[in-house]
Amino acid sequence: MLTSMTGFGSVAGKVDTVEYSIEIKSVNNRYLKLSTRMPDGLHMLEPQIEALLRQKIQRGSVTLCIRMKIADENAASTINTAAINSYMKQLQMLEVDANPMMRVDLATLLTLPGVCTPPALDELAEKTSQGLLCLIDRVIDILIAMRNTEGAALAKDLLSQTAVISEKLESIASRTDEVLQLYHSKLKARVEELTATAKIAINEDSLAREVALFAERSDIAEEITRLRTHMTEFVKVVNAGGPVGRKLDFIAQEMLREANTIASKSSDADIARLVVDIKTAVDRIKEQAANVE
Repeated sequence: MLTSMTGFGSVAGKVDTVEYSIEIKSVNNRYLKLSTRMPDGLHMLEPQIEALLRQKIQRGSVTLCIRMKIADENAASTINTAAINSYMKQLQMLEVDANPMMRVDLATLLTLPGVCTPPALDELAEKTSQGLLCLIDRVIDILIAMRNTEGAALAKDLLSQTAVISEKLESIASRTDEVLQLYHSKLKARVEELTATAKIAINEDSLAREVALFAERSDIAEEITRLRTHMTEFVKVVNAGGPVGRKLDFIAQEMLREANTIASKSSDADIARLVVDIKTAVDRIKEQAANVE
């Protein structure tokens, strides 16, 4: 099964007294790029979180965002009474010396540096780490499920484009002999016209030699065979699934190379139109293969 690089997942859960909310999203990237956003107290878990991501995801730009909410009295900041007493003494001196009407605002006082100390998250993070890692594992699975669903749609579209290429290529293959015969007939008619006007004679050997040279220059049998081989390999890789995005892109480039060679060798208008259809399908394949992990 193919896997897309685009996906999203979210999960929420409570571990002991901590409520966690986790979101993960991934978009296209040539390689695996990981980005994590989390409260400072959780950074000690970053290596374990990255290991979980790398274990299940091989390619894409992945962003993981963790939010935490402490649900009980542990969420309260600690008031530093020594610091607040020191501020109060200094403010009382200002009140007496400067303005007897000055009053101390407690809300403003609590915002001064060193008065309120936020709760330490390290202990809570360590205590809830296993539960958090389980939640992260779940959200990664949700992301992968969405990537797999999109991957199935990508595989269907890629295979439909290879079917288009196969159809057009068979039309080109059946046209090659006809093109050679048509060239022979046109060349013979033109030669007869010129020789009749100039009253000279050109033997059949010379005519056959010219047709043979044309056939050699416009021979696309090798390119048709290689393009068929590339398509067979492409279908095989799509059906095998897994992290094959870069391989599919490489095969598509080779398919485009063969199509361009066929176009440059052939002077037939019908073959040229068929090659345009093939190149359009290959471009679609390259566009979709860029979304595959």
